[in-house]
Amino acid sequence: MSDLNNTLPNIPWEDRPAGSSAVIWRYSANPIIPRDLIPSANSIFNSAAVPFNGTFAGVFRCDNQKREMNLHRGFSQDGITWQLDNDPIEWLSDNPEIGRYQYRYDPRVVWIEDRYWVSWCNGYHGPTIGLGYTYDFEQFHFLENALLPFNRNGVLFPRRINGKYVMLNRPSDNGHTPFGDIYLSQSYDMIFWGQHRFVMGTRGGWQSTKIGAGPVPIETPEGWLLFYHGVLTSCNGFVYAFGAALLDLDEPWRVIYRGAPYLLSPQTYYECVGDVPNVAFPCAALVDPPSGRVAIYYGGADTVTALAFCQIDEILAWLKTNSQA
Repeated sequence: MSDLNNTLPNIPWEDRPAGSSAVIWRYSANPIIPRDLIPSANSIFNSAAVPFNGTFAGVFRCDNQKREMNLHRGFSQDGITWQLDNDPIEWLSDNPEIGRYQYRYDPRVVWIEDRYWVSWCNGYHGPTIGLGYTYDFEQFHFLENALLPFNRNGVLFPRRINGKYVMLNRPSDNGHTPFGDIYLSQSYDMIFWGQHRFVMGTRGGWQSTKIGAGPVPIETPEGWLLFYHGVLTSCNGFVYAFGAALLDLDEPWRVIYRGAPYLLSPQTYYECVGDVPNVAFPCAALVDPPSGRVAIYYGGADTVTALAFCQIDEILAWLKTNSQA
């Protein structure tokens, strides 16, 4: 089902601070997940959460103390306090050629039709987009790598569009890519991907070096609401902030609105200080359509996981006022 048909009355939420006019605001008790929540972790960040059986479940990026990048399962009653497995997810794969572990990071999770689909940056002779699924967060099945290396930020739409699965992605290189635009790919079976379309490229300022899709797009009556990250190259390195755009419902490669300013940039201690300073990187969004509430999970400084809040109608109004599509 699309976001329009779902309700989430127990969405994690905190009202906007008194006296603030910010269209997006941080949870006052951030970070919600510290770097050492589980014994094996060096850092826990850039992770994905979804509603699950009246509570919440997720797939989390946990870099261990050998600095290996892998994905762990987690559960929460309220979407704020999480319990994570100390051991990584064991992916079931029928093909040893693609099933070998090299690295896994920056997951997204989405319910489509009859299961939870997981996409992530997967190591296969360089970074590419791994695709897998779970029905119950007990067994996880690795399907295939969607695209050739090099690619990152594979984000699925929450339903078929014109009969096809649709995925945003960001072609890259084998390193810490100093470039990147958002593209879209389509598939009838989640295995063979084609009909690639350009969505949008870099701009000046906070999104001048590269951009990439963030959480799963949110369906609204006016279009797909996409939160995405943008990168500026400063004299001291990359700075990751995030903003928003609105994509056409039937042709999601067509941008209707695109905010010129960022919505949130690294300004707090946990966003500015960590293994990679100056990073606010969104990977998941929970939505309650009746109230318009949105809770965004984002990584801070490639070290911890934080939470921010907004209202759909306010974001749409902000986009219309601040768009340079």
